Amino acid sequence: MKQTAFLSQPLTLDPAWIDYNGHLNMAFYSVLFDRAVDQVWDTFGLGDGYRAERNMTTFAGAFQVHYLRELKLGDAVTSTFQILDHDDKRVHSFQELRHVDGWLAATGETLHLSIDASGPRVAPFPEDVLTRIRAMAADHAALPRPEAAGQGIRIRRKQARGA
Repeated sequence: MKQTAFLSQPLTLDPAWIDYNGHLNMAFYSVLFDRAVDQVWDTFGLGDGYRAERNMTTFAGAFQVHYLRELKLGDAVTSTFQILDHDDKRVHSFQELRHVDGWLAATGETLHLSIDASGPRVAPFPEDVLTRIRAMAADHAALPRPEAAGQGIRIRRKQARGA
């Protein structure tokens, strides 16, 4: 069996998300990534009923987007989801937002936190959820680490010759 990152169902752009430059406003790339994560969360048992049934939820502890190519009204995208690391309270993921034609529009890297909503405070995932996270992480372990993962934000400078 070939290991592959999770692939979302196609996601469409809302006309209200298009800015005065005629492309997707930067905030809505995050919305698209988040909607794709919702699809992954459903497979883990972290969907709509999770908070009501268990008084637990998830928060993003950190999120970084790299915008690579603009999306415009009428475009549809899919998102991959790859687990880079995890423990009993956190999932570190990497996503690629791709136009349905295959070109890469953006990448997103997230540290997801398991939250006990009564605090709210970080708390371990329930064992059944953690079992599903571990299974996906095991499937993703053989995948190459994305080059863009962990890059952070910086200004790239050329070194002077002879330096």
